[in-house]
Amino acid sequence: MSHELTIVTTADGSKTIYNAQVGELYHSRNGALQESQHVFVNSGLSYFLADTGVNVVSILEVGFGTGLNFLLSADLCIAKKIQLNYTGIEAYPLTSQMMAQTGYDEYTSPQLWQTYLEKYPEALQTKVNLVNYIQLNIAGETLLNFKVDEKYDIIYFDAFAASRQPEMWEEEAINHVVNFLKPGGVFVTYAITGNLKRMLKALGLKIEKAPGAAGKREMLRAVKPNA
Repeated sequence: MSHELTIVTTADGSKTIYNAQVGELYHSRNGALQESQHVFVNSGLSYFLADTGVNVVSILEVGFGTGLNFLLSADLCIAKKIQLNYTGIEAYPLTSQMMAQTGYDEYTSPQLWQTYLEKYPEALQTKVNLVNYIQLNIAGETLLNFKVDEKYDIIYFDAFAASRQPEMWEEEAINHVVNFLKPGGVFVTYAITGNLKRMLKALGLKIEKAPGAAGKREMLRAVKPNA
């Protein structure tokens, strides 16, 4: 599939990838970096950490893609001396060569970036230790085929838009992924639709509208009540 992938520069100067087969960018054309930072790191990870004060956090990302959400999250955890256990689900993992073309070394520490590129192929097979208690595993399978006993503090739901990948936003997929969320855990995504809100409410989550990233008025954050 690599011949169908093209590096594209977004509005904030950061790069993303265009997938010609899907007809979609991996990040917002209004800015890959600002979207990842706002939607997932600030509205997801930082929000959770501010409320809990934990020193270990686990994240499940649906749609690992270029790894930008992981890299920004890892840098924050390193700065705060927090252990990060990160699992990504990606049915069509990118190659290390494509990762290296993203230019994300500009936004993360040199040590993390180099270790990430070196161990990325191994992370597609098993959980690997990177730097400063940062663990990464990437499951190269579809969401519905992903099955683990582990539960997560935060879910980054970063699938392609429903117009391009509708099956990822249907009830079966949403029910499946929410099953991996711990009580007190946080679900964040760039999108907000009435259907998504209804599904999450039916699963017992508390819905919050949050300001969206550039180009979007709102985004969705949902919290699973403590048991």
